[in-house]
Amino acid sequence: MKITYYGHSCILLTIGSTRILLDPFITGNPLATEVDVNALRCDYIFLSHAHGDHVGDVETVMAHNPEATIVGIAEVSGYYGHKGFKAHPMNIGGWWNFDFGRVKMVHAVHSSSFPDGSYGGTAVGYVFDTAEGVVYFAGDTAVHMDMQLIPMTCPPLDLAILPLGSNFTMDYHDALLASDFVRCKRVLGCHYDTFGYIVIDQSEAIAAFEAKGKDLELLPIGGSLEV
Repeated sequence: MKITYYGHSCILLTIGSTRILLDPFITGNPLATEVDVNALRCDYIFLSHAHGDHVGDVETVMAHNPEATIVGIAEVSGYYGHKGFKAHPMNIGGWWNFDFGRVKMVHAVHSSSFPDGSYGGTAVGYVFDTAEGVVYFAGDTAVHMDMQLIPMTCPPLDLAILPLGSNFTMDYHDALLASDFVRCKRVLGCHYDTFGYIVIDQSEAIAAFEAKGKDLELLPIGGSLEV
């Protein structure tokens, strides 16, 4: 599995020939000006919640990928389904078998509403269980005790994608605790440095993980890693 970081919480998972885009927000990110959102190709868009910095480019991406499927909690998938897009609804605790593997929607602690004020249900995360690896995408969340259910209900994780920026989500100290809860020593950070509220000291965060024998990866925008 190849994982490409497009800034903030926008990530592309490439599993075989299948491309899964998470939380597309590019044009509104001042750090991602070199990414051409019109050139992105995907088969699925998975959304953690409805805030503008996670759904900002959904419709632009769908305009260039009309056969793609939007996956989200019932309120989010319904919102895009009513706009005429192909959408697959899920809810917390459920698994679904897709053509690239199975996915579990899991609990996140965060608010959710669309930029137009529409109700966005509740925020969620996902566990992607595939033949090429098992990845947890936490979305926007505080650290919470339900994370301990993930290793009890899912295969062992190869990678956890966790927010680090604080203010709106957990900080890197809590992300380190979250990595304990989900029993994963390899973490990809997201949701940091995009704007003033969430700027972090990257070297300090990496050192904190190293001190606990864990690997925190902070990719440059456009950078990638393999699972």
